[in-house]
Amino acid sequence: MTQTHPADELDPRRLSAEGVERYLRRHGLEARKSRSQNHLVDGQVIEDIVALADVATGSHVLEIGPGLGVLTGALLAAGANVTAVEVDSRLAAHLRSRYEERIASGDLRLVEADVLDTPLEEIATPPYDVVANLPYHITSPVLHYLLGDEPRPERFVLMVQREVAERIASARGDMSYLSVFVQYHARVRVAQTVPASAFEPSPDVQSALLVGETQPRRLDADAEEQLWRLVQAGFRERRKMLHNVLPRQLPQVGRERFDTALANVGIAPDRRPQTVSVEEWMALADTVGALD
Repeated sequence: MTQTHPADELDPRRLSAEGVERYLRRHGLEARKSRSQNHLVDGQVIEDIVALADVATGSHVLEIGPGLGVLTGALLAAGANVTAVEVDSRLAAHLRSRYEERIASGDLRLVEADVLDTPLEEIATPPYDVVANLPYHITSPVLHYLLGDEPRPERFVLMVQREVAERIASARGDMSYLSVFVQYHARVRVAQTVPASAFEPSPDVQSALLVGETQPRRLDADAEEQLWRLVQAGFRERRKMLHNVLPRQLPQVGRERFDTALANVGIAPDRRPQTVSVEEWMALADTVGALD
């Protein structure tokens, strides 16, 4: 009879909730709710993520929150050079042991740190992509971290809460500040939904794979700052009409100037912020000018 190594339970071809649960117990690695730790236990979803990432041999991938390293192993098997950033010291120690040879060979770089406290240039060398099963509570901060600063990834495939993924990729009419921010920086789509049963422990919500292709910056740094100040002001009262909320949130600009700018851009004054496209926000910011 063939001896089965414990690590085989984490092979995507053999994954199961029961196997991962046993593996966690064996290694004293119970999932921590405080860190939103939900380990993927569906091998098909792992394969789908790698396929969506379109990993090429020798490509560089930044993985945030590798956990047990199931996705890490699949990325390495596809030929990627992986930098994995893990904040949990228990999981980082486990990964160092499990992937000792791949770390020694240079195929895998393991960074034990909070990714949001780590300068991006220290862990990412362009060109690179990002692939991650994100802890849901850091979705927005991670997207700002990856897209707001350089070096930005060329592509990202992120497991996030379904509702958040759909809002990020939403069309005009159901936009949020995060929608505008991400769609300014990237072409995004929801590739597929993922049921709660694909995780151990199972979360209380459905998940989705969000895929993005980063676009060249369309504005310089100063113009971007003005744009985000304007968009943030609008979404502080997202259900209010623009000709009311913008002068109220940015009184130094004045109602007359906003009314003139809205008319010049062709945005009806009674429109709500969630109905304004990225291009319309850019045009409005350019027409309004300096907000100081």
